[in-house]
Amino acid sequence: MTTVLANALVPIFAGLLLGYLAGMWRVMDNQNVQSLITFVMSFAIPCSLFLAVATTPLRDLRLQVTPALVLAIVYIVLYAISFFWVRAQHQMNASDSAVVALTLGFPNSAAVGLPLLSSVFGPRATVTVAVSLAIGAITVSPLTLMILEAARGGTRGGFGWNSLLPPLWHSIKKPIVWAPVLGLVFSCTGLILPGFATRSLAVLGSAADGAALVLTGLVVSAQMFQIRGGTLFAVLLKNAVQPAMAFAVAWSMGLPIEQLRYVTLISAMPCGFFGVVFGKHFSSSPQLASSSLIASYVVGIPTLAAWIAVIGHLG
Repeated sequence: MTTVLANALVPIFAGLLLGYLAGMWRVMDNQNVQSLITFVMSFAIPCSLFLAVATTPLRDLRLQVTPALVLAIVYIVLYAISFFWVRAQHQMNASDSAVVALTLGFPNSAAVGLPLLSSVFGPRATVTVAVSLAIGAITVSPLTLMILEAARGGTRGGFGWNSLLPPLWHSIKKPIVWAPVLGLVFSCTGLILPGFATRSLAVLGSAADGAALVLTGLVVSAQMFQIRGGTLFAVLLKNAVQPAMAFAVAWSMGLPIEQLRYVTLISAMPCGFFGVVFGKHFSSSPQLASSSLIASYVVGIPTLAAWIAVIGHLG
């Protein structure tokens, strides 16, 4: 088990540490990372996800419906808990609360999920990672953008369709959302890519894991860190409560052991950086979000190892 954990976790945290040190030592610019974000989120990861879904038999894709529902429930519930918790306990405004909620509610499946699940369970788990990214991109991400847009506009018109549709469309048109959907079309119709196209996409997709890890490390290195009671509670929510919730929901829905392992480990991933990136664009950067982001990765070393051990003994 020690060897399995080392092989799964050390490469991931080595990549994160490389990005973090590069940002801290100013080897790379950790303030202007938009170009790297665009490469990772609009090119490398979409290519990897498209290939993963397009080359998966349709009968296997049908099995992703229930895991998708579990992940949607888990993301939305923790988002809501986090949002109302910081509103009540920290008196944050709606914008800052939404940034914290997205940071805690949407795990870093892109950078950590792809390499970790592939290492622990093999390439077949990549499809569930693709589902997890798509679910987050069409649920909690547009909800956050809606709140940020409404707050910037002085909440004129409230949260009606006028404030909902633009951020929803903004999320859906991102390659990281429609790439796996396009892959689903290929799988359903039996279309087969030419060999040169498959290899070309594979070359770009192979850059996803390393680039996403370095990007996350860079983003983390630019954030303020302060340990307070709120930070510790936020990490408890993210690293312990969310995977426990995923396990419970998946178990209650009768998911097969293999898929239960997938959704539990995806939910155990440290915080995603979308909340911090969105907040920066809308001039909303609560310190609790950045501190929780950093702390979740530090605590994530033992908690991920613990969850891998727990789900490894199932069945």
